[in-house]
Amino acid sequence: MADARKLAFAAFSAPTEGVLIVFCEEGLKLGPSTRKALAATGDLVERAAAADKFTGKAGSALDIVAPAGLKVTRLVVIGVGKASKLKTQDWVKLGGTAMGKVPSRAEAATIFAEIATGSLKPEQVAEVALGTQLRSYVFDRYKTKRREGEEAPAKPAITIAVANAASAKRAWEQSREPLADGVSMARDLINEPANVLYPEEFAKRAGALKKVGVIVEVLDVPAMKKLGMNALLGVGQGSRKDSRIVIMRWNGGKKKDAPVAFIGKGVTFDTGGISIKPAAGMEDMKGDMAGAACVVGLMHALAARKAKVNAVGAIGIVENMPDGNAQRPGDIVKTMNGQTIEIINTDAEGRLVLADVLHYVNTRHTPKFMIDLATLTGAIIVALGQEYAGMFGNDDRLCDRLTKAGQETMERVWRMPLGPEYDKQIDSKFADMKNTGGRYGGSITAAQLLARFVDKTPWVHLDIAGTALGSPQSDINKSWSSGWGVRLLNQLVEDHYER
Repeated sequence: MADARKLAFAAFSAPTEGVLIVFCEEGLKLGPSTRKALAATGDLVERAAAADKFTGKAGSALDIVAPAGLKVTRLVVIGVGKASKLKTQDWVKLGGTAMGKVPSRAEAATIFAEIATGSLKPEQVAEVALGTQLRSYVFDRYKTKRREGEEAPAKPAITIAVANAASAKRAWEQSREPLADGVSMARDLINEPANVLYPEEFAKRAGALKKVGVIVEVLDVPAMKKLGMNALLGVGQGSRKDSRIVIMRWNGGKKKDAPVAFIGKGVTFDTGGISIKPAAGMEDMKGDMAGAACVVGLMHALAARKAKVNAVGAIGIVENMPDGNAQRPGDIVKTMNGQTIEIINTDAEGRLVLADVLHYVNTRHTPKFMIDLATLTGAIIVALGQEYAGMFGNDDRLCDRLTKAGQETMERVWRMPLGPEYDKQIDSKFADMKNTGGRYGGSITAAQLLARFVDKTPWVHLDIAGTALGSPQSDINKSWSSGWGVRLLNQLVEDHYER
């Protein structure tokens, strides 16, 4: 994983170095410990606020360089508006905003986790800390030199000042540090180039989850052939890199409890195969395994925080290449569950991978529900842009719970339709179905195909093509990929499926 920033928790006291960041409610209301720490500055904050017309409104900030009376190099006052209206995600965002105010050359920064009424609760402090870590993520391991004038990213030591440092640290380490690490793990995997992260290497990295107690099983090509996974294998047959499936199990619940299951598309590079993609932008297809990366990051988070749930994570890892052995348009493959698929377009490969993995998980693990994630279609970007992932499902309660979890984490989903009318578009003259249904409703017909491999198990398909790659920049994400989905699914499990 990318290096996390040094993070410590301490009692309130005026810092003696670096940057001091404090929160301020609307009306220029500061907390008692903040006022005490700033007493030596006199009315500096009030005068600077008046000059800058700063009142503490949400999203505003007051930046004072070399504040008289303090030993720090910079004082930053961040407006939070009315603290009583802030939700969990707002505290995460504030942590990211605070981290964004730390100059690139700073060696240390102290954040006062306090509002007008006093210190934040340990759980709120943990959310602020999560925001700092997500914002400070950088993937620069392949940079050997920097352009003239370009500064190296900051790696300051961060201290969060709070009334009860021990409780805050415990809340962080038990719940949000594992989550931050899981998101960073997903981001790392997605950002890696395909010459480094190919199927076998991806499987190897997923195997590192054994360190946090996850049981990891890897299926190689002979094992998949024996199981009849010809849809998945067909996608990877044109590559010199052999395909893999990784099954990860975390047993944190009761032995008799059915597991919750998460399935990820892991195409480590997608040329489109024989139906080759245009050259422009093809480099982004190193991230066509973002669904699988999310599943790995999620399984890390669940295991590292010792979630009281049984969970299965499964990822199908392939590389889609156009050599002389590659799958052709017109080929027909037989899936693990016996259904046949006519290949119309070899660039509609993700659904072929997921079909076999969904059936495997459903029949081998009898899960409580299945959620798959995939950068599946460009059509979902046309429909929803990059702010929402497309959600397709056969279970209203599961969809409703995911919608709520998305609102809480700001990894939002929007439910899309399914229906027998769309099935007609993927009917084939020569096989049970074909792998594309034409231009219209492309994300829907892809989901309709997947629905044929889940039987009656509660299931949701998340098309994350818009949210996971070229992710919108925000207060908590400055990376090409945000690691979308790890926080969403962790929240779902946390809210509804832990004993």
